[in-house]
Amino acid sequence: MAKQAFPAGARLPVPFRISPKSLRGGLIAGVLWVLALWAVGMRPTLRLDELFATFAHLTGLLAGYGALGMFFLMARVPALEHGVGADRLARWHSWSGRWVLLLCLGHALLALCGSAARHGNDLLTSALQMISRTQLALATLGLVLLCVAGVVSARSIRGRIPHETWRAVHLLTYLGAALGVAHQMTGPDLADNACAFWLWALLHATIVVLLVRYRIVVPVRQALRHNLRVVEVKAEGPDVFSVVMEGDGLDELQAEAGQFFRWRFLQRRVWHSALPFSLSAPVRDDKLRITVKAVGNHTRRIRRLKPGTRVLATGPFGAMTAHRRKRRKVLLLAGGVGITPMRALFETLPGGPGDITLLYRAGSEEQLVLREELEAIAAVRQAGLHYLLGPSDASFNPLAPQTLRSLVPDLARRDVYLCGPNGMTVAAAAALVQAGVPQKRIHTESFAL
Repeated sequence: MAKQAFPAGARLPVPFRISPKSLRGGLIAGVLWVLALWAVGMRPTLRLDELFATFAHLTGLLAGYGALGMFFLMARVPALEHGVGADRLARWHSWSGRWVLLLCLGHALLALCGSAARHGNDLLTSALQMISRTQLALATLGLVLLCVAGVVSARSIRGRIPHETWRAVHLLTYLGAALGVAHQMTGPDLADNACAFWLWALLHATIVVLLVRYRIVVPVRQALRHNLRVVEVKAEGPDVFSVVMEGDGLDELQAEAGQFFRWRFLQRRVWHSALPFSLSAPVRDDKLRITVKAVGNHTRRIRRLKPGTRVLATGPFGAMTAHRRKRRKVLLLAGGVGITPMRALFETLPGGPGDITLLYRAGSEEQLVLREELEAIAAVRQAGLHYLLGPSDASFNPLAPQTLRSLVPDLARRDVYLCGPNGMTVAAAAALVQAGVPQKRIHTESFAL
């Protein structure tokens, strides 16, 4: 086995993290810069065609900047992933994508109206004249590609198509954005302003470098360096199983309890998809472990992985780690297979007797996963452990505020880490707030990205 880069007992460097507040402030500052750039080049006028052109320039600049932000959010930059959280980044990416598409459509419509007003033509004639020019035809193609990607990303449609199909179509955003950038760099807002032109080009080059580095170079380098392979696949409960993997120098990954990786298993019928699964145990002896519930064809095939199968793991990602903790006492609240990151946190979060409590929601005792491990950890650490059992449609609600307060009397003074199915986490978060826990001390992260 290769020698580890960090000797036993060595203090690993603390990962740099960008907070959600800092990221939001930086993005807003960029919007203000774009508005200033537009204002400097704007010429006051009351001519209808000039007004259309002026606001076409504004929407085009904002769309270009929005596309930069959209790709930056999904570049998998560790400082963002660890500080903001993958689920929040995904939500902001989706939100920004909608605005970029609306701005692009607004830009196209305003430019079309401006052309029609300038030449005294109807909209159809103006549209045909515009797309007869190669540059504008390519820009129009870019807009069409962005629209196609936006349509298949709509929640009502995305859930009806295979994940692989959605991902393939979603890649069209790169080509669509590239065509839009080529159109924008030759426009008057940038071509006539050398400083703005080179700054805009530098921003785009930076985003391209980040995308290539963290989405291509780093995963390939990790795969070659760590040589990760499946060691064992074992059943943990009804339709739940653990995959144990072993590699070289895994401490270099600096994976923390509560984080997840995107896993690609190089075996027939599963190699084409990389899905997020959280670690269900701390990294130990150069081994990683995930615990998965078989809910679809892909996860059922993972259950049949053979020992020795090569694994490509990208990460770690996620911000639901110990660094979010602000209080000495912590409650971990898990539902279903959401116990996986909680089990790792249950073992590793610092604390004395009574400081850490775990509540585990499941339909029945048979559905409890990793139960023996949880009870062993609770005994060693003198930590609280309670099972909240029963069907979700029962008249008794195990997640009612009064129930939570009776199990954890000092609940309102604790940090709470929450993970589980979406419906459970929404209900539990509402109950925690009603029980007196401030929203800012409820830490949750969705892995359904």
